[in-house]
Amino acid sequence: MRPIYRRPVIASQMARQLLHPGVLDEGLRSGLFLSGLRRTGKTTFLQNDLIPALEAEGALVIYLDLWSDPQAKPADLVRIAIQATLADLQSPASTLFARLRSIKSLNFGAAGLAFGFQRETVGTPAGPSFAEALTAVVDQTRTDVVLIIDEVQHAISTEDGGQMMLALKAARDAINPRPATPGHFIFIGTGSHRAMVSELTTRRNQAFVGATSIPYPVLGPDYVTYLLDRLAKENDRPLPTHAATYAAFQTLGNRPEELLKALRDLRQYLPDGADPDQHLTVIAGVLRSRTASDELSKIETLGPLAAAIFDQIASADGDARGLFAADSLARYSTLLGREVRSEEIQPLLNELLAANLVLRRSHGVYGVTDPFVQESWREQKRLRE
Repeated sequence: MRPIYRRPVIASQMARQLLHPGVLDEGLRSGLFLSGLRRTGKTTFLQNDLIPALEAEGALVIYLDLWSDPQAKPADLVRIAIQATLADLQSPASTLFARLRSIKSLNFGAAGLAFGFQRETVGTPAGPSFAEALTAVVDQTRTDVVLIIDEVQHAISTEDGGQMMLALKAARDAINPRPATPGHFIFIGTGSHRAMVSELTTRRNQAFVGATSIPYPVLGPDYVTYLLDRLAKENDRPLPTHAATYAAFQTLGNRPEELLKALRDLRQYLPDGADPDQHLTVIAGVLRSRTASDELSKIETLGPLAAAIFDQIASADGDARGLFAADSLARYSTLLGREVRSEEIQPLLNELLAANLVLRRSHGVYGVTDPFVQESWREQKRLRE
């Protein structure tokens, strides 16, 4: 069995929607942003499922992770990735060039592709822009170019990153609207910071405002089946049922690493003759509480007013509104035993957003980023009361 759980069906469906969109999917060419909690398998899905599916449909995929070098400027990482792709296209011995020759009914010739510029100058004042370079790639390969940026939210943390996103939007606008374009430029951004990823498509000052933003499709019951089958082949220890294991997986936020940790603890500490389902349920609950406590401790460091603001968001039935309203300010003042002014709210709200504890769903509308953190906060609040 493969050591990595594969998801070819959902990857193939997503690839077809991106590269051969129907009427309702045409908006995906404006950009696709996937957001999900940390450690839920986003990068694994990209590298092992989505990228192969896109390439199987004939696309040329450029992938980079902004976390690969946190100290580097986002524009520099994009520039390096594009330049590396150009180098592969100019080399007849490269895997990329060989793959394109095999799947495209084009005569690329024995030599690599030739561009009318030096690839080392792409994205610099002395060379072609990203739009010009990517247009040349689309026109010569006559195929779709898909740029995937993992942890894309880091692009808006600096002015350089914002300019880079504008440059990629310019590439989209230069390539896709052409009546006879031989291919399209498709941008995919993924990130674990839901609030910031959401802002990339909802805030008017962002380059890809109006693009599609969807939650990352987390692993489900099929992954649990795969995992239990592997465990059954490796040892003869009692295993929990599928139902109990999937319930534990959901308790842990559909995080594969956390489920593996729970199953390791179960194997190590399960008494002889004990019920593995009951013990796994307890272990998952403990691990979940520990994870939530780590997140909630961030609120304590921000002070009591931040906690009051978070409480209003976490306690709302649905999304929270009116955080700056007079009745909210009165509530904060009562909780803190002093007058709270409206200008005190925004800086702390920004801190909560930066810590990935809350997210802005729309103007003036907020929610808790992780539903399990929200549930833990509510449970602790009930105990206090």
